Amino acid sequence: MRWFLVALLGGALVLSGCSGDDDEPSTAPSFQGGRPAAASDVDTPELAAARDAAGIEPCPETTGDAPVEDGLPDVTLACLGGGTDVRLAGLRGRPHVVNLWASWCAPCREELPVLQAAHSTLGDRVGFVGVDYSDPDPAAALELADRSGVTYPLVADPDEDVRKALGVIGLPQTVFVDADGRVVATERTAYDSEQDLLAAVEQHLGVSR
Repeated sequence: MRWFLVALLGGALVLSGCSGDDDEPSTAPSFQGGRPAAASDVDTPELAAARDAAGIEPCPETTGDAPVEDGLPDVTLACLGGGTDVRLAGLRGRPHVVNLWASWCAPCREELPVLQAAHSTLGDRVGFVGVDYSDPDPAAALELADRSGVTYPLVADPDEDVRKALGVIGLPQTVFVDADGRVVATERTAYDSEQDLLAAVEQHLGVSR
């Protein structure tokens, strides 16, 4: 009987470690034995040099308008590699595609070039913002962005400030935001072709190529 109880308790602990907290969404690192430690600094001269070398665009100016109902969380995130902080609730004036990713996320590596292709196709009609989420290594994130050809702005959320508000349960995650700042759709899957992503942009945001 004692052996059975020990085995049962051990199994429960393993399951708990895989699923994360019962009342909070978990992220991919939780499935791998624990979430990475948060990065301490995403704005250093080395990171700024890496961002500039990669040709990543400056982070956008955002409004100070009051948050809208069903909008992005009123959270301000640092620009990855330095620059203007981005208030997510202030992304207004045009539709936006906000993509959550990380250097440790395998599907993200395949998806980043797809996002960049759509960004190049749509130009200024749709803003793209990448959120480097729960990532302990901003240098690796910038290196991956460089290898993937990413030029759209990147911000950092090492402490998972958007997790509850956006219901993050894994990466990648893409949030479609209309010009008034309202979240109109959230997709929790990796896009494997530009055509599929452009179709989603047209469906959710009404913008065609």
